[in-house]
Amino acid sequence: MLARQRQAAILERVRAAGGVRVTELAAEFGVSDMTIRRDLETLDEQGLLAKVHGGATLAGSTDEPGFRAKSVRQSTEKAAIAARAAQLVRPGAAVALSAGTTTAELARRLVDVPGLTVVTNSLPVAEILHVGGRPDQTVVLTGGVRTPSDALVGPLAVAALGALHLDLLFLGVHGISERAGFTTPNLMEADTNRALVAAADRLVVLADHTKWGTVGISSIVGLDAADVLVTDDRLAPEARRVLEERVGELLVVRGTEGAK
Repeated sequence: MLARQRQAAILERVRAAGGVRVTELAAEFGVSDMTIRRDLETLDEQGLLAKVHGGATLAGSTDEPGFRAKSVRQSTEKAAIAARAAQLVRPGAAVALSAGTTTAELARRLVDVPGLTVVTNSLPVAEILHVGGRPDQTVVLTGGVRTPSDALVGPLAVAALGALHLDLLFLGVHGISERAGFTTPNLMEADTNRALVAAADRLVVLADHTKWGTVGISSIVGLDAADVLVTDDRLAPEARRVLEERVGELLVVRGTEGAK
């Protein structure tokens, strides 16, 4: 096997698993540890992965783009996902929306649902419902420290969620992998999201196809924790197979379904 072919195979394994070890790759490809380290250095220099002690992980596991930057990415798919997710909400329900651009799209579709109580740690979500929502809706915004993605996180947010009992949580995530589950690049946001998960009877994850194979530094919950995952039809067949086996229900929408 040529070095370029081996490096392509290594990159596939990192994207699938979120991380690899030098010793395991050396045994798999029948080459020395030093050869694998050179491969990882080459891929690291190209920005395709991050070389760490003993192996490698996906590049960008701690990168956290701002809300405005993320809002223009996969906007069509996010709109379709949000439109489908809105069908899961019934009048009078108590729901939580985590921070994220897809959950903000969902908030725009909930402004006319009567009698909702919405708990969120997202400043944009709270603003959307405050400005456009019905007078019979209640919006509860947690306290906390503001992140680049306009989430409120940390001990104050976790404490505010501790005594709540909610019907549904709509969770936006930074990445999804078979090994790491649903992840975020922010350690405090992971704690806050776990508190949201604990407060809700059902977990609905909203994630477009680009989230597959991306691994943030901190896992929120495993794939098995999701009762429903709503994604778009550009999800890779292998990813779809894994998710169909692991999540409670996989809802796949066409990218144009949310267009207005």
